[in-house]
Amino acid sequence: MSCTKEEIERKRLAALQKRQSKILTPNQGSSPRPVLTHSSPSFQSSGPVRNFPSQTRNFHPYSKPGNSSNQNEIKIPVGKVITGMVYLISEDRFEVKPSEFCAPLINVFKTISSKSYDASSKLWNFSINDYQVLMSKVAPLAPHIVLGSLPPYVLKILKEQTMDPNNVDLSPIEATLRHKLMPFQEEGVRFGISRRGRCMIADDMGLGKTFQALAIASYYRHNWPLLIVTTSSMRETWQSKIHELLPSVPMMNIVTLTTGKDAQLVADRHTEVVIVSYKITSMHTDLLKSKKFGVVVIDESHYLKSHKAQCTLALSGITKQCHRVVLLSGTPALSRPAELYTQLSLIEPKLFGSYTEYGKRYCDGKQTNFGWDMSGQSHLPELQIILQRRFLIRRTKEQVLTNLEQKTREAVQLDESLLDFTKEERDELSQMATKYQKSNSKDRHAALITYFSETARVKIPAVCKYVRQLLDETSEKFLIFAHHRNVINAISLTLDEQQVHYICIVGSTPANTRADLVDKFQHTPSCRCAVLSITAANSGLTLTAAGLVLFAELHWNPGILSQAESRAHRLGRAGGVRARYLLARRTADDLLWPLLQHKLQVLNDVGLSRDTFENTSTSHQDSKNHISQYLSPTLKNKNDYIPGTNIRKDSIKSNKDNSNSTSDSNKTDDEISLLNDENLIGEFCENGDESFFDEEGDELLANIDL
Repeated sequence: MSCTKEEIERKRLAALQKRQSKILTPNQGSSPRPVLTHSSPSFQSSGPVRNFPSQTRNFHPYSKPGNSSNQNEIKIPVGKVITGMVYLISEDRFEVKPSEFCAPLINVFKTISSKSYDASSKLWNFSINDYQVLMSKVAPLAPHIVLGSLPPYVLKILKEQTMDPNNVDLSPIEATLRHKLMPFQEEGVRFGISRRGRCMIADDMGLGKTFQALAIASYYRHNWPLLIVTTSSMRETWQSKIHELLPSVPMMNIVTLTTGKDAQLVADRHTEVVIVSYKITSMHTDLLKSKKFGVVVIDESHYLKSHKAQCTLALSGITKQCHRVVLLSGTPALSRPAELYTQLSLIEPKLFGSYTEYGKRYCDGKQTNFGWDMSGQSHLPELQIILQRRFLIRRTKEQVLTNLEQKTREAVQLDESLLDFTKEERDELSQMATKYQKSNSKDRHAALITYFSETARVKIPAVCKYVRQLLDETSEKFLIFAHHRNVINAISLTLDEQQVHYICIVGSTPANTRADLVDKFQHTPSCRCAVLSITAANSGLTLTAAGLVLFAELHWNPGILSQAESRAHRLGRAGGVRARYLLARRTADDLLWPLLQHKLQVLNDVGLSRDTFENTSTSHQDSKNHISQYLSPTLKNKNDYIPGTNIRKDSIKSNKDNSNSTSDSNKTDDEISLLNDENLIGEFCENGDESFFDEEGDELLANIDL
């Protein structure tokens, strides 16, 4: 195993001490070893070293050898190495964090004119202008005191002279698009141009990142052809937006690459714009490289969080030969800083060196028996400064849309009496929770997925009853998101029984029909609900007709939930939006809810999110257990429909015996719903074709054929 510089130095000093002790006391094996001292970086190599109290009091660490006025000596035991980390805390100040208290190091700190001591953290910080001065003064204290320096790319970004965005002239942008830009969108376009067209637009969902990307592309039209990489469901949307906002581009010069049959059209020299999905990018990499695109726009770039994925490797090769690269994402990092590396490396391929260097600096990278663990976070203020100065611009709805009403979050505790588990199943769920908490990081993901799947089945009766209660209480339109297929099917069945007009978009919904479904929900008054897969329909849809976003299930990535909420809370929404989460005690929700809060706090520290689940108001599901439940049941159940239809069972004459009909009439609404649900698929999930899997669990579902 290779040793670090500190370990090598410690072993060398220990060997020197051992050899010196043998020379000085050859016949005193039991006597204590003397402490070696030095008055300069070089050691005294001969004779015993004597410490005089008067000399110790007058020592100065930077005195020259033989200076009688500075005879004090640094008394550091041989083999002791004090290290320290240096990192930015703001654009103009850095902080030093030593491994332990060291008086000589503190004395050096006090000689720096810009010194400042933080009593709360007990650390010293300095002006960035004094960085070289401090490092030069600490250098003579090596090898006993070693401070890690700021990475070269940090110093490069701080010294880099960039164009002032206010001086950017937007006149080269096509007039049709330029006149439709809102002021904050013009600011985003100017930022992208000031960064030479290599940047990330990380505005909140619903703030018009598509407009800004096309404006930057139009500014650099002399570098075309243009490549747009997006999800499968958004290819037609991008094509229509180009036709609307850039009318000078002929429709025949816009090609959507879907199969190998389109290869000839892509290679045609008249083709100016190529639109492609992530999956197709990895299948036709050589074709796209041969086109030699000058401008690349990557939509929903957070899908590229794995630096080993095929589409990431393909796009890395394509973007290296491009002049301009614009990334778009409302949630650049869904849960942790490690997910940013691949996106940043597409913009500046050689800036960070390698993924390992980036991970050790900002992900608290640790080497384990299974490789590098990059799931943590470190030096987040420094990372935030780098992102804002060089890479991205981010605005929230609260900052730029003062007329957009606020989004509020609510948590509803479901009625425990409606949860579908026996005492044995409850104990089994409790064991799953214990297994998750006690398992190591590798097995923990699998344990959480298993626990999460079991939770879906348990919550179905309570969720369905809540939907029925909501339909009775309000007439407003609402969205309802779920993750597992059996939950989505149960909700759809409940809406069928209630004779409610709704739409449903899941991973298997064809891309060309999604726009029609969205239009139906937006403009048909009778369409009250949209049942959506949380992974297949959390982005690319505008459903501002809804004032309530309901979550039947959670997801372990807070970015996914924020995106789903923004389907309604975006430009075009006239009123406020309520996001309501249905939680069940003694299920996986008990673990996922605090996990989401922690992950959002990490993103807040990097400046990539201002969301929080901590101030969510909490209420309880109305069980409505009135005295009527103890009375004889009515003969006709209002939910007695043929599953998946709006036809009552009693409308079709059949010869059933009286005992069976009596048995059915005695069952509650939830029991009947469950009986209709017997043939549903169990724990499989709805996943969109572009929902690239999260490292905390989605990879376990990647091979499931839905």
